[in-house]
Amino acid sequence: MVATAVFHAALTLVLFTAGVSAQNPDGKYTISAEGIRANFIPYGASISNLFLNDSNGVERDIVLGFDNASYYSIDKKHPHLGGVPGRYANRIKNGTFEIDGVTYNTVKNENNGVNTIHGGSNGWDYRNWTVAAHTDNSITFTIFDKDGEQGFPGDVQSFVQYTLTPYTWHLKMGATALTKKTPIMLSSHTYWNLDGFQNNDTANALNHTFSLPYSGQRVAVDGILIPDGTILPNEKGSVNDFWSAPKKIGTDISKPEILGNCGSGCSGYDNCFIVNRAQEGPYDWRTKGPVASLSSDFSGIKVDVFTDQDAFQMYSCNSMNGSMPIKATQGFFNNTNRPRVVEKYGCVVMEVEDWIDSINQPEWQREKKNIFGPETDPYVLQAEYRFTVGGKGATSRKTEL
Repeated sequence: MVATAVFHAALTLVLFTAGVSAQNPDGKYTISAEGIRANFIPYGASISNLFLNDSNGVERDIVLGFDNASYYSIDKKHPHLGGVPGRYANRIKNGTFEIDGVTYNTVKNENNGVNTIHGGSNGWDYRNWTVAAHTDNSITFTIFDKDGEQGFPGDVQSFVQYTLTPYTWHLKMGATALTKKTPIMLSSHTYWNLDGFQNNDTANALNHTFSLPYSGQRVAVDGILIPDGTILPNEKGSVNDFWSAPKKIGTDISKPEILGNCGSGCSGYDNCFIVNRAQEGPYDWRTKGPVASLSSDFSGIKVDVFTDQDAFQMYSCNSMNGSMPIKATQGFFNNTNRPRVVEKYGCVVMEVEDWIDSINQPEWQREKKNIFGPETDPYVLQAEYRFTVGGKGATSRKTEL
């Protein structure tokens, strides 16, 4: 198809026209633009650091990660830090799905072998990608996923391109199913703390203000967060209402009705919110939005998320328990009263993606967004994270790549 040919031509251009420069001593690749600087690593095609100066001119590293790239492959229990989960992000019920009457079984790596999450135990964010191109403001990773890997059918070739422009982080992900029909759904699994863990008053992110202006609905799940096939309303004033007005993530964290909101016995958020924009007519995702906003009064940093995707998973780091360290670029160096770790609710994950586990919910009619083959257009995900600091930054700049 024409779109597939264009995809391959663009990827070939990236691979053979841009040079690949050396890693930093800590094994990371740096790119930068006005007001923003970031480090990336091949492991999981992951972002490891994202630096901005806050409203007082203090540099903050606002994403979770490790100090050295080598540690990602050592700590196999890391919670998908900043990586690209694949070939199918989020959960697959019972680790099974069906395409054209054939049942496939994927590696079950969650809930003691009940379901698959983020592509299995050897998902894409647990593997080293190839650095195909690296310039001052952009880096491109590629990966080849063979037929049968983790139980998925067909060969898949994929790329992820990260680019920085003034105060903006651009993501573009693409994947081509080369030999068979297969599920593909990617995302960026980045953990955010806009204070850089440097707020003396709190070590968590419950003070962050969050908004989902198009998300009056969410995917219903069972006690282990597997979709049950229904869509629920986020009623105005309810704990899941981030659409009628922005509110701090911790506003409802102590309310009785939030218990079980993120799974059995869990109080917090780990929810797939539906992004409803189409009812207002045709739109350009770069200008119709943002689909989500996150901000901190302490740092004065705000991020507006623009994307072409139709769902948005928000996780409030309910499972963090103080076992994961923060980086040397985060927290206070002279504060001996606070452990240098990520505490419960210490971060926020914001995943742009499609409706989760829709490969097992045919009635949702999401097949063209989730199943790809040699005869279809390739999978594409695009997103922009636009930052403002103290009211100044990228929201006044329309950037297209």
